[in-house]
Amino acid sequence: MHLGPSPDASAKNEYSKMGDIMSEALATSPPAGGLLDRDRSVAGPRFNRWLVPPAALAIHLCIGMGYGFSVFWLPMSKLLAGPGDPSCKTLSVLTMMFSTSCNWTVPQETHTFEFFIAFLGISAALWGGWLEHAGPRKAGFIAALCWGGGLILGGIGISTHQLWLLWLGTGIIGGVGMGLGYISPVSTLIKWFPDRRGMATGFAIMGYGGGAMIGAPLAVALMKYFGRGDSAQGVSATLMAMGIIYFLAMSGGAFGMRIPPSGWRPTGWTPPADGKSKAMITSHHVHLNVAWKTPQFWLLWGVLCLNVTAGIGVLSMASPMLQDVF
Repeated sequence: MHLGPSPDASAKNEYSKMGDIMSEALATSPPAGGLLDRDRSVAGPRFNRWLVPPAALAIHLCIGMGYGFSVFWLPMSKLLAGPGDPSCKTLSVLTMMFSTSCNWTVPQETHTFEFFIAFLGISAALWGGWLEHAGPRKAGFIAALCWGGGLILGGIGISTHQLWLLWLGTGIIGGVGMGLGYISPVSTLIKWFPDRRGMATGFAIMGYGGGAMIGAPLAVALMKYFGRGDSAQGVSATLMAMGIIYFLAMSGGAFGMRIPPSGWRPTGWTPPADGKSKAMITSHHVHLNVAWKTPQFWLLWGVLCLNVTAGIGVLSMASPMLQDVF
């Protein structure tokens, strides 16, 4: 009489086979990427590229409020009621950073603007290469954290009357958010619209420039609302409220961003042949390590620097100048 394997032995064999199959599957399948990883933002085959511009605008309209920040200067210079101590005029900048008994001057407040414009450029230059590896979703979400969180931290600095905290939050941390938030949509739009590069960058610039047109009136209305008619008393709550609004809007834009799959091209479009390219447009790639050593790079950089400096200088004081005139 032949005796087969016992039920316990059969069960053990089945469990062993299942374990081998699961181990093999885990060993061969790639690990699932995180929610912010670049691979999670690669678009599917039916994705409509026209969904990317609204996501990019959501980010640029938020960070574009930096151009309208001058609406805060005059109310911020009147945070403390009363005539003020005459000795405040002789205090050093270091002392004013920690003083809670002296109103800030407009020149001291505008250092905030200087900081976030400077760190916009610095962060864009430092982390532009990292963006290509990290993807627009991660960069956009970090930008939302920095810009929205920086405004909230700046609002806390105003409520505690700590000038250094305003500079750190809105100026430095917020500036990093502006830099990452600026380059992330531009890079993604150009990838999606190789056939319409001018239009793609135009979308981005439109959003960044238009952010002040929306944000500045909103800030004025919120200051009056939270201050119950006294704008100076509503500055802190306004910055914190706008920080929350901008964080949510930029996060939505970041998670709405997609990058095209490798080798993707718009339907019906083929890159122009080298022989048909325009004389002023090169078809060759020049690495940054080579480009910055050429005189053409520094000439272009100098023209752009002078151009931006003139515009930024006016924008930083636009609201006080208009209020003085009118």
